[in-house]
Amino acid sequence: MYTAAQLTDFSRRILEEIGYSTEMAQLGAKVLVSADLRGVDSHGVARLSGYIRLWEKGRVNSTPDIKIVHETPSTAVLDGDAALGLMVAPKAMEIAMSKAEQVGTGWVSVKNSNHYGIAGYHSMMALKKDMIGLSMTNASPLVAPTYSAERLLGTNPISVAIPTRNQPPFVADMATTTAANGKLEVLQRKHMEAPQGWIQSKEGQPTTNAFGVKEGGALLPLGGDKEHGSHKGYILGSIVDIFSAVLSGANYGPWVPPFVAFLDPSDDPVGEGIGHFFGVMRVDAFRPKDDFLDHMDNWIDRFRNSKTTSGYDRVLIPGDPEREMEADRLQNGIPLLAPVVEDLTKLGEKFGVVFET
Repeated sequence: MYTAAQLTDFSRRILEEIGYSTEMAQLGAKVLVSADLRGVDSHGVARLSGYIRLWEKGRVNSTPDIKIVHETPSTAVLDGDAALGLMVAPKAMEIAMSKAEQVGTGWVSVKNSNHYGIAGYHSMMALKKDMIGLSMTNASPLVAPTYSAERLLGTNPISVAIPTRNQPPFVADMATTTAANGKLEVLQRKHMEAPQGWIQSKEGQPTTNAFGVKEGGALLPLGGDKEHGSHKGYILGSIVDIFSAVLSGANYGPWVPPFVAFLDPSDDPVGEGIGHFFGVMRVDAFRPKDDFLDHMDNWIDRFRNSKTTSGYDRVLIPGDPEREMEADRLQNGIPLLAPVVEDLTKLGEKFGVVFET
């Protein structure tokens, strides 16, 4: 088991080694380890070597000038200057929160960024001010739309965080595919097959081969197939792509610069980098804050205490599993798979930073 402090310190030092300031490296490390704490292991320190690979290929800027390039009282477009999204996204959320404080809502679209970690970290920033947070991003084109044999979309996650009074906050954090690619990578490390409905082969046929995407296949939209509503997952992923990239001037669809090593960036980009989209709403822009918080508690209490189906003892509220996992891992430590430990150890040796096992 590893402590959050241990993994954060190691990640910070690696990010400093590639040129990030201590402040930016600490922020990036915090975002990264937040995923491990919340049980989203696919987006935690296991991603660190991938970020370094992008830097080595010249696709990550470690001395960025992150700046607003277009602005209105309630909106902004942020240019991430090819920095890691781990650092760009929190800045975008800070801008959205500031605008919401001033005019009720704030909306920030981002271009020229990179992978930003877990969507939930950024949406949850708004909770500190009792505001509603929204976070979404486009991603590596690994997903085939319903009926398509081509990879045109990313896993394109959406996260919404909603404040409460006494109940834990409502935190939705989900890919718009049946499973995120990171979960596929976990299965690959464990030498396990993928569940039905996650992947299609290069020929467009269902497969449980966890390496199916690397072999030319594709991830599937949420639902898996048309009979189970994959067209709805396709629509959701499309909305994320348009809000994150068409709106900001980032690359979209099959032109999104891939994070995965087995794909190369397009030779004919339609925008700049990866795109994100963030929103923040001050609840008292709609109704008195106390009323809203009381009714959110009531909403959660009613759902949590609903009658369950056979074999289940409770109904979960979005955010429950991650919150409970975080509490456990803060107390008992964070487990890492052996291949991840090996990967981090080699990364540390490369930069002269000891990864203590």
